[in-house]
Amino acid sequence: MHLINWLRFALLTVVLLCLIVFSFHKQTGASSIDSPGAPRHTLTGDIRFHKDFQSKFLGTHRDITVYVPPGYNANPTRRYPVLYLQDGQNMFDAATSFLRGQEWHLDEQEQLLVAQHAVDPMIIVGISSSGLARVNEFTPSSASRYGGQADLYGRMLVEEIKPFIDARYRTTKERSHTALGGTSLGGLATLYLGLKYKDIFGQLAILSPAAFWDHEMIVRYVQSLPAKTNQRIFLAIGTAELKEFLGSTRELHQALLEKGWKDGSDLGYFEGQGLQHGPGVQAFRVKRMLQFISPVSDSEKSKQSAQH
Repeated sequence: MHLINWLRFALLTVVLLCLIVFSFHKQTGASSIDSPGAPRHTLTGDIRFHKDFQSKFLGTHRDITVYVPPGYNANPTRRYPVLYLQDGQNMFDAATSFLRGQEWHLDEQEQLLVAQHAVDPMIIVGISSSGLARVNEFTPSSASRYGGQADLYGRMLVEEIKPFIDARYRTTKERSHTALGGTSLGGLATLYLGLKYKDIFGQLAILSPAAFWDHEMIVRYVQSLPAKTNQRIFLAIGTAELKEFLGSTRELHQALLEKGWKDGSDLGYFEGQGLQHGPGVQAFRVKRMLQFISPVSDSEKSKQSAQH
């Protein structure tokens, strides 16, 4: 049984690596967005780019894509909540996503929800993953000869990228208005680093996490917490995802409940019936995620009431 479990874990690791190799191959020119049949850019709203961000903690570089909400330029004194997301190439643009033509549609969803006054507007920062180094950078521990650099990746997030964004954009800087999010291995990194830096990130958005990594080490990590943290967590999974993803996410959900988080309060848990794994599928969960981490504030509700 131990050998079978090891083989299944090794196979899942290979699948994750294949996705990364595909993405890396695409980004290095083998699948140009100008080639026939390639997906077109699908950016919506005010999107700003910071290319080739170099970290002193990691030997890799990455692009940072920043979405600023409607009204940002018209309200020069207003400050905004911030959501930092791993795998930024998947968030806004079908032309840069891991999987051909698939993206989260975060920009379109945020534009729509802000226009509907369904969420408070926020800045969204997409941090591109670094190709073949993704498994190492997103995993807190080594398994199957890979992984273990999440702590260094966390230092890049907290000591380099966050100060970079705070210096260039009108962010609130308050922990309750600072969120961290990701999917798959990025979801694993989000929960691990979010809990580690609980005084910086007040909200965590975790979609389809690779919670099976290293025999569910993230579940044990939650169980080992001395006490529940004062953070709000959104956790989502699809019922049609591989059973390793679904089963380990359910274990993670249970561990959070046992630690003191409460469904419908500071824990938003969502199982999408029939939903699989991948960037395109996450678009169905984005609305729930945005409404959980950026609900309409009392002050905004008062403004709306006054207008009517």
